[in-house]
Amino acid sequence: MISKTDRKFERDRRHIRVRRKISGTPECPRLCMYRSNTNIYAQIIDDVNGNTLVSASTMDKEVKTKHANKEAAKEVGALIAKRAKDKKIVDVVFDRSGYRYHGVVKELAESARQGGLNF
Repeated sequence: MISKTDRKFERDRRHIRVRRKISGTPECPRLCMYRSNTNIYAQIIDDVNGNTLVSASTMDKEVKTKHANKEAAKEVGALIAKRAKDKKIVDVVFDRSGYRYHGVVKELAESARQGGLNF
């Protein structure tokens, strides 16, 4: 009998495996993103000090699209890049949280790159 895979468990395993290798420093913090069925969240984190430096999500007032789709991901990526630029953060490490690099994740990353973040 074929057993059904638990997608959340597999994503969590991928996320743990990636997090062993990447970590945010004060010079090069970590851009972590999370997507749920309803919203998209992005944070720039300094793992050495345990601080969230910048955050943005579809729940912010500046974001017009209130869904978890590609248009909202573009807006969140642009917003996180703008807020990071205000705090003089340019270089980051992208943490895709175990998600595949396509769709919403790809749009957020490309929008953040266009906004001025280097990764």
